[in-house]
Amino acid sequence: MRMTVAAAGDGGSPDPGPAAVSLGLSVAVVSSLVNGSTFVLQKKGIVRARGRGTSYLTDIVWWSGTIAMALGQIGNFLAYTAVPTVLVTPLGALGVPFGSILASYLLKEKLNILGKLGCLLSCAGSVVLIIHSPKSESVTTQAELEEKLTNPVFVGYLCIVLLMLLLLIFWIAPAHGPTNIMVYISICSLLGSFTVPSTKGIGLAAQDIFHNNPSSQRALYLCLVLLAVLGCSIIIQFRYINKALECFDSSVFGAIYYVVFTTLVLLASAILFREWSNVGVVDFLGMACGFTTVSIGIVLIQVFKEFNFSIGDLNKPNTKTD
Repeated sequence: MRMTVAAAGDGGSPDPGPAAVSLGLSVAVVSSLVNGSTFVLQKKGIVRARGRGTSYLTDIVWWSGTIAMALGQIGNFLAYTAVPTVLVTPLGALGVPFGSILASYLLKEKLNILGKLGCLLSCAGSVVLIIHSPKSESVTTQAELEEKLTNPVFVGYLCIVLLMLLLLIFWIAPAHGPTNIMVYISICSLLGSFTVPSTKGIGLAAQDIFHNNPSSQRALYLCLVLLAVLGCSIIIQFRYINKALECFDSSVFGAIYYVVFTTLVLLASAILFREWSNVGVVDFLGMACGFTTVSIGIVLIQVFKEFNFSIGDLNKPNTKTD
């Protein structure tokens, strides 16, 4: 996936070439659409199983959503190895309108004209994010990755996240999880502080594993540690995503989850990879506007979904009685 442009022997770090970036963007877009369908398919499977009085583990639709989730995560892994995290993660917004449209057909959830406008805004905001995204990465080698992982600021941030997760999982979730959607969303989103950097780190470390040099052994150990962290995080995320889908609307969960997850992942990536250091003022403002546009689109999709409003209502005369 990764193409090098540094000349041999100059000690420069590799940057992704245009072909790798284009491929990474394409994979990220497809993965976001696949991920957008996962919550809907899993929710459909849960509803079908509940109607039959059986476990959702026996429903083929639920399993199709689970397989789609696995494929989407594999696609994200490939995308993270080619393009900056600050681009791949916000592109997940494309999955929100796609999931809402799919839910309107499979789950009969409402999608009015404001929801359709929200879908359009989410797509437009994603295009703005692509245009103003970082064109290079600040961490491109195993040595740089090890240095960033041991940075006291990042270690302190992970300790805070870990303490919050323990508090949420063992104390708050058992009491308030089924009634407060933010509990499960917070758990899944905080785990993104481990999953996304681990995915990115595995892609970097894997480049040196098969090289015949002294650093290959260190790269192997680093890759195994990151794989263990990634596996544990995904398993816990998977459990609490399904808990949330059993209790809450899939579209509402997907929309709020996107905003919270993206915010926390961008924060973790900013601390670890410092990809924002490659973004100028204009591009930073462009990405901020793009993310704001996406968030507004998501709000339109979800907050006003219960409103019975259509284009035909605009043509109705405004009759007033004195």
